[in-house]
Amino acid sequence: MTELFEPTDAADRRLVQGAAGLLGDFNRAGVLSAADVHVAERTGELAGDDDAEVRLAVALAVRAVRHGSVGVDLDAVRAIAPDLAWPAPTPWADRVAASALLESGVLQQEHGLVYLDRYHRLERQVADDVLARSRQVPPVVDEQRLADGLSAVRDDHLSEAQEAAAVAAVRHWTTVVTGGPGTGKTTTVARLLALLALQSDRPPAVALTAPTGKAAARLAEAVAEEMPDAVRDRVGSPAAMTLHRLLGWRRDNTTRFRHDRGNRLKYDVVVVDECSMVDLTLMARLLEAVRPDTRLVLVGDPRQLTSVGAGAVLSDLVEGLRTLPGAAVRELVTNYRSAVDIQHVAEALRDAGSGDADGVLAALRVDSDQVRFVETDDPEQELRPGLVAHALRIRERAAAGDVTGSTGLLEEFRLLCAHREGPRGVRHWNRLVEQWLAEETGQAIWSPWYVGRPLLVTANDYALQVYNGETGVAVATDGRLRAWIDGAGGTTELAPGRLDAVDTMHALTIHKSQGSQADEVVVLLPEEGSRLLTRELFYTAVTRARDRLRVVGSEAAVRAAVATRAQRATGLRQRLDDET
Repeated sequence: MTELFEPTDAADRRLVQGAAGLLGDFNRAGVLSAADVHVAERTGELAGDDDAEVRLAVALAVRAVRHGSVGVDLDAVRAIAPDLAWPAPTPWADRVAASALLESGVLQQEHGLVYLDRYHRLERQVADDVLARSRQVPPVVDEQRLADGLSAVRDDHLSEAQEAAAVAAVRHWTTVVTGGPGTGKTTTVARLLALLALQSDRPPAVALTAPTGKAAARLAEAVAEEMPDAVRDRVGSPAAMTLHRLLGWRRDNTTRFRHDRGNRLKYDVVVVDECSMVDLTLMARLLEAVRPDTRLVLVGDPRQLTSVGAGAVLSDLVEGLRTLPGAAVRELVTNYRSAVDIQHVAEALRDAGSGDADGVLAALRVDSDQVRFVETDDPEQELRPGLVAHALRIRERAAAGDVTGSTGLLEEFRLLCAHREGPRGVRHWNRLVEQWLAEETGQAIWSPWYVGRPLLVTANDYALQVYNGETGVAVATDGRLRAWIDGAGGTTELAPGRLDAVDTMHALTIHKSQGSQADEVVVLLPEEGSRLLTRELFYTAVTRARDRLRVVGSEAAVRAAVATRAQRATGLRQRLDDET
C-alpha cells in the first residue's frame, strides 16, 4: 500500500509548476498535492513565517486531514517516503514550536502531533464534552422498575451480554455498544429503550439516528421488530433520521447546524448507529447539541472502516472510555445472524494479529456452501452469470411496476469493489453489467435512466427528503419511468430528473456498503498494490454478507489486506486516557 501519488505528466494538476525548496521536492515526489503546497505557502505568508521546515509541517498537516488523520506525527510520517530528505524529527518539532504559525494559532502542537487549529479545537471539544458527561452525577434509577422491566423484556433473544449492555445504558448518560453484524446490537437497543420507557410514568422522547438514511431506517425497522410486545405501546415509534437531519441542516453553513449549545435537542434518549462512519466534526456537533441529561447511546463496530472525514472517533472512544467510571463500554461478540463459515472469516480477520494471513486464507478456502474463494485472472467470466441474473430479476419486477419486489431484490445480491475507477472499480463493473443486459435482452441502453436501474443516493437532498446511502430502483409506474427511493421515511416516488446525486448500483464500493447487508455478497479484491487495500476494508466487505460470501482475487491481495492496517493519527484516545 502506498500513500503517494504518481504524476501522470508534467501538467498533472496535483503538481505545482515551479515549486522550489522542500515543498517542491515533496510535491514532485508525490507526497504533497498542489492544494497542500498552496495552503502552506499562503498561511506562511500571512503569518510572516518563511521557515521551509515549518511550512512543510503545515502542508503535511493539511495532507493528514485529507488522509483521515486529525494531525501529523513528524516522526512517523517519514515512513511514507523514507528516501526523501526529511528534516530531523526533534529539531523539526522544535522549529514548529517556536514558529510564528504556532504563535498565531494557525498550528497547534500536542500529544506528539502537529494539528491545524480547527481540528485541534474539535478534538479538544469532543474530549471535554465526553469527559463532562462522564463526571455528572449518574441518572436516578428506580431499581424496582428496572427489575420489573428486565422481567418483561427477557426472552430467548436476549443474551446476558445484551442484557448487561441494556442495563448499562439505563445507569449511564453515555454508553457505547460495540460488535460486528449479527451480534445483537439492535436487539440490545430495543431492550434498553423498553427499560428506559418503564423507568417513569412519562415515556422518554427517543431519536434513532445514523450517518445515512438507509442505516437510520434499518435501525428503526430492527428496533420495532425486536421490541417485546409487552412494552411496544409504551415505547411507541421513535423518530428515525440521519444525523444531519437530527441536528438541523442549514443552507448557509455546511459544518454548523440549527441545534448547538444554545439550542439543544429535545430528546431524552439519542441512539446513534453505525458510529464508525461518524467523523470528528460530526461527533463534535452532536455532543454540543445533546442535553447533559440526555442518554447518549453510540452503537457500531470499531473494526470496520473509519469515517470518510478526519478521525477514528468510535475506536478512540471505545478505548478511552473503558476505564472512565461515568461512562460504559459494552462489547457484543456472539454472532446470531451470519452463516457460521462467514463468521469464521470475520473472526480470522479480527484475530489476525500482526499480519498473519494464513488463518484468513484457511477460512476462505474451507469446503463450504457459504464461503468461496475464487482465484482468477478473469473475474468477468466468474461474475457475469450472477450479475446478469440479478439485474434481469430486478428489471422484470420493475417493468411490471412492482416497486416492493424490485427494491427488495437489492438486498439479495451485492457486488462490492474497493475502487470507483479502474478495471476492478465500480464504474467499470456498472458499465459491464449494462452492456451484458443489452446483450441478454436485445435492447440497447441509450440513457442513464432505464427500467430496472438500481439506484444509490450519494448526497443528502433535504428538499426531496432523500439522503446519502439510500437505495432504490427505476420502475415503470403507470406508463412512466419513476425513481422509487427506499429510505428512513418509507418509499418515495420521484421523477428521475429531480435526482442529481444518484449513481447506478449494479456494483457498490465497500465504503458505501457500510450500514447495509445482503444475502449474498461478492467481494472483488483489487490488486495487492492498491492503496485502499487494508484489513479494515476487507473486514467491512466480509461482514456485509448474511448467507453467502464469495471473494474474488489473489492470495497476494488477501495477504496485503491482512498485513495493512488503516492507521490514523489522532489524540482523542490519549486525551481520554489522561483523565484516568
